Amino acid sequence: MRKLKIEEMGRMSPEEFTVAKKRRIVAVLDNVRSMHNVGSIFRTADALRFEALYLCGITGQPPHSEIHKTAIGAEEVVAWQHFDNTLEAISELRGRGFTIWSLEQAEGSVKLPDIGKTIDPLKPIAIVLGNEVSGVQQEVVDLSDGVVEIEQYGTKHSMNVSVAGGIVMWELSRLRPIEDEV
Repeated sequence: MRKLKIEEMGRMSPEEFTVAKKRRIVAVLDNVRSMHNVGSIFRTADALRFEALYLCGITGQPPHSEIHKTAIGAEEVVAWQHFDNTLEAISELRGRGFTIWSLEQAEGSVKLPDIGKTIDPLKPIAIVLGNEVSGVQQEVVDLSDGVVEIEQYGTKHSMNVSVAGGIVMWELSRLRPIEDEV
């Protein structure tokens, strides 16, 4: 087995990515403190062709060297918008017809393997990813249409936000086709 060279992978140019159809999924970062986590989520959003990232509250914004270190340029092609607080972002998304899901451990949460039974794959989806210490704010959870949870089996009560976000972002992308694939 031979590793592929970059030129063999058929990746889009930044210009092609900008005009390409996207998945109607927005990742909402609710006060994510680490610029490296923000950059990693940008990179995942690029890889999965998400519509946008909404950076809320204290979440860092490009241009920033620490975001760039992990995003490696994804922050230059993935659409993003900053909101002073996450509630404003939720309101804007709901006004555009998005269903709002938070990634959190909560009463009545849907386990990730079951989310496909719960969401409408043709309706736009927003996934809220929370702060590294306190998670998604309770008032944001209260406004969510649902809460998705990644089951965990070890001693820690949570995963790194960019890792957990990547897992859920991948699963949502599997369930939500790119616009021209519908």
